[in-house]
This record gives sequence, structure tokens and C-alpha cells, in this order.
Amino acid sequence: MNKTLIAGGIVAVAIVVSMSYGAIANPGGEPVKEEPSSEVWNFRFSGQEFHNINSHGFDGISLETGNTYQFKFVPMGDSPEQLRISLIWPGGQHHKIVEVFSDTLYLKKTLVDTGISKYYTWDYIGQKNFHISDKECFDAQSNSSILKRQMCYYELNVERIGNLMGSVSISIDKLDRSI
Repeated sequence: MNKTLIAGGIVAVAIVVSMSYGAIANPGGEPVKEEPSSEVWNFRFSGQEFHNINSHGFDGISLETGNTYQFKFVPMGDSPEQLRISLIWPGGQHHKIVEVFSDTLYLKKTLVDTGISKYYTWDYIGQKNFHISDKECFDAQSNSSILKRQMCYYELNVERIGNLMGSVSISIDKLDRSI
């Protein structure tokens, strides 16, 4: 037989098998929507201007009520050993500060052995998700009733503990729960 004909038959069988698998995995025929999380804030601690300062404050972080968010990190081997993070809403009733999130995260090194090579990965261990409740964001100017808002502005404090010369990127992502 002709080698081209055999190769063409193999390709045709592979196409039919992959189409059959796709029909089984998605029987409705509609494409699966996997919307990525959307980043709402990010900052990278890197460079000499951060070496001697361990506490950093950020204000004006806009978050929507009724949504779940997640802190994400891009650490390296020389990143700070701990991150103490607190998120507050400064405009509570009678101007009382409302703490939305607070946790201390610890840098963990993990050895990955692929059998061919060995390398380390790093991640911060601790609570990373938080929810913005409708109750945490209201109009402090109104004495008679609580007027809920859709969007509020928060303050974030990040305290880096240990190894202040190392870099780390921190972001807040809105999690999409519609998938």
C-alpha cells in the first residue's frame, strides 16, 4: 500500500476520535465559557526603595459588594518570609473602621522532582479568599437608614516580615462564580 494513504488514514481516524471525544465532553454543543478572574488591584514590591520599609498602605481600592475576591502572589526564593495583610473599610457607621480581611501568610518552599530535574516553587500559605458583604459598605452620612452601595473604596495594609530585600507581587482578583 501507499505510505501516503496509510498516513492519511491515521490522520482521519485521529480527527474522528477527537471529534467524538469533544461531543462526549460537551454534549450540548455550546462552547464552555471559562471566564478568567479579573484583576482589580496589583502591586510589586521590588527594588531598593522598599528594602528598609516593612509596612505599606494603599487606599482607594475599589471593590463591589456581594462578590468574592482572592489575594494572589508571585513570590520567589528571596521573598519576605511572612506577609501580614489587612483590608479595611474606613467609612463605617459613625466612622467606625470595619475590618474586612486580616491574616498572616507564610512563605513555603516546595521541592518539585520531575524525575528529570529538581526545582523549588514558592507560595504563601494562609487564607487568601474574602467576601465583600452588603453589610460592610453603607452610607455613613445617613442617620435614619443604611443605604447600601454597589462599590466601596477600601484601604489595604501589607506588612512584610523577614527578608525585606526580596521581591513579591500581590494582586486582588475578583472570582467569577458563574462557571
